[in-house]
Amino acid sequence: MGENATAAHGLPVAAARLGGLARSGTLRWLARRVLLGLFVLFGVSILVFAATQALPGDPAVAILGHGAQPAQVAALRRQLGLDRPLLDQYGHWLGNFLTGSLGESLTTHQGVGSLLLDRGLASLTLVLASAAIAIPVALLAGTLGAVRRDRPLDHVTQVVLLVLTAMPEFVIGLALLILFATTVLKLLPAVALVPSGGSAYRHPRELVLPVVTLVLAVVPYLARLQRAAMIDVLESDYVQMARLKGLPERVVVRRHALRNSVVPIVQGSALALIYLTGGIVTIEYLFAYPGLGSALTTAVEGRDVPVIQAVVLLLASVYVVVNLFADFLTVLLIPRLRTRQ
Repeated sequence: MGENATAAHGLPVAAARLGGLARSGTLRWLARRVLLGLFVLFGVSILVFAATQALPGDPAVAILGHGAQPAQVAALRRQLGLDRPLLDQYGHWLGNFLTGSLGESLTTHQGVGSLLLDRGLASLTLVLASAAIAIPVALLAGTLGAVRRDRPLDHVTQVVLLVLTAMPEFVIGLALLILFATTVLKLLPAVALVPSGGSAYRHPRELVLPVVTLVLAVVPYLARLQRAAMIDVLESDYVQMARLKGLPERVVVRRHALRNSVVPIVQGSALALIYLTGGIVTIEYLFAYPGLGSALTTAVEGRDVPVIQAVVLLLASVYVVVNLFADFLTVLLIPRLRTRQ
């Protein structure tokens, strides 16, 4: 009875919150953003299809080799649908993509759907592991930098963060390879050879260098963003009022300043996730990691059009979903934004 009563009580509360969101226009704003995201993905699909069609060379010739007979090339072009008009090819490809029929890889003859699932889980492991480390570290570093600003440690930290910000991720990866895998120390494997279909979490040593590289590439941006937001909050009137009330500094920072500086880090974390999703292309190639990035580079080299189209459109979908979630979370965290929708 107790559980039923709790559930019965929870339903009106949830309905009331949903009704509050509807009255404030948040649900209408969310619907508009979803429609805008779908429109963006539609535009991306057109660009992806046009770009793959503009690649030099003929996919049929790339598959059969330059020594193939013209009749064989023509037969393969008919089989792949390359002899049809471009609009028909685009409509057929988009319809198959929406129904989940992604076709077959032209080079490995593996189903594109199974390839995306296998490689996508590996890339998701890499991105989530990097984000799980980078976001708390950046939050802590930025907060400490704001609380202890203009002290010697703060100056040293800012210089280190600026140097890391100026370094591309592949340079950071190469430096880590030299230090910990090849020349100086040989503590970690230089390549992340995770078996196909296996869980990347079961190979932690292979994940260390790629994850640390992505963390070092993301933490400087997020830490500096958090430090700037925290400084603005610490100088606000309500924080000064909390100090005048005699509250300890740690309570002021934890209950007032940190809570109100979280919005910029939410948006920054979304941008960091997008950066990590795009940065895996370089990092996976550098460490031979079997994810979406390496699948994309291999597909471009082999003119594997179905894989290129599917991977790029999947990455674009991740960008849209992450941005939408970050904006929705920001609206929920800032009540005054809900009244402006």
